[in-house]
Formats: sequence, C-alpha cells, structure tokens
Amino acid sequence: MSEPAQTTPANAFDDDLSIARRVVAGDRSAFELLMRRHNRRLYRLARATLRNDAEAEDALQDAYLHAYKSMSQFRGDSQLFTWLSRLVLNECFARLRRSARRQNVIPIVDAPDYIEHADAMTTHDDDAPDEALARSQVRALLERKLDELPELFRMVFVLRSIEEMSVEETAQCLNIPEATVRSRHFRARSLLRESLAQEFDLAERDVFEFGGAQCDRVVASVLSKVSESGGA
Repeated sequence: MSEPAQTTPANAFDDDLSIARRVVAGDRSAFELLMRRHNRRLYRLARATLRNDAEAEDALQDAYLHAYKSMSQFRGDSQLFTWLSRLVLNECFARLRRSARRQNVIPIVDAPDYIEHADAMTTHDDDAPDEALARSQVRALLERKLDELPELFRMVFVLRSIEEMSVEETAQCLNIPEATVRSRHFRARSLLRESLAQEFDLAERDVFEFGGAQCDRVVASVLSKVSESGGA
C-alpha cells in the first residue's frame, strides 16, 4: 500500500517530468535542482564540443536559459538529460557556425548529424599532493587527446564512455542511428588508444633520464673524491 501523500518524501517527486512541471509552474528551486543535477555532465558535453572552457560555460548558461523558457515542451518521451543535451548541442553548434562564418572557413561538422569513467578525470581532496598532481597531469593529457579527436568521434566518446549513456540514449541525443553510434564509438576508442600509445612511447624514452645538471653533479663529485683519495 502506498504511503499517504502528506508523508511522502519530497524527493520521491523529483523525477524528470515532475521537475519539469514544477519549473513550468514557476518553481525556481526546481530549476536550481535541475541545474545542479545535470551541470557536470552537460558542461562536459559542451566542453567536448567547443574545446574551450569559457565558451563551454557560456553555451551551457544560454542553453539553460532556453530550457527555462521552453520547459513546457518537455513531454517526458525521453530522459530530461537527453532533452537538455540536445539544447546544449544546438547552442554549441550555433556557436561553431558563427565562429566559422567570422573566420570565413567551413566548420568541422554540420549541425546535429553528427575517460574512461568520470572518476578517472576527477581529483579527490584526501589524495596526497603528489598523487593529486599525477592524476591532474593524466587528466590534462586525456583532455588534450580528446580535443584532438575528430568531432564526429569525440561527441560519441564523451556520451558513451564518460557520461556512460546507452547506445539508444546517445543516438537520440545526437539524432543518428544506433549503428552509427557503435561504429563511431569503436573508432574513437581506437584513435584515442593509438594517440595515447604514441604519447607513452615517447615518454618511455625519457624514463629515468640522466643528463644535464645531474650528470655534471655526479661527474664533479666522483672527480672530487678521486682527487681526495690521491688518484691520478
């Protein structure tokens, strides 16, 4: 038997459709809940598309404003995150087109046809400073390599591997067939692995590198000890 309405926890009503209805009714606390719930994932989507922190933040804000004004159009046919993702992508694509026109060049992609897990890209307050620094450096490398992926593959990779959206959700978000999602995700993973492997191959050559000041210091120390011992 269900609980009486007056004793039902408030968060029981925090499903997508009820939040949307509360926003439409003018409940700003519901809209704040919506933003805080989806901020991180939507920002990542914008950042992956625009490859610029400030531009991604501006695009996210504009998409939220659009969402607030058009929330009545959300019918619950898809997840609210999917609906919001489309708004974010539309805003990002519009910015790319404007930028392309300003630069008089053809954008990388046309409009909406177009690491691994989130924990691997975050730092933790209780980490030791050296571990936090190492993780930060790895995250920076991953972000740089993601930025280098072609747009078609980068978008699918972010949604599938970072946001862990299903193939169906990703296809709905990007308005492409599910088979295309699978092939682009596979290709994105392959390109990323290849790019990272090349980076690590280069890094291996510098492991325990010994030269410069270190070399000079050891040579000077040995020569000094040889001299002190009366060697030739």
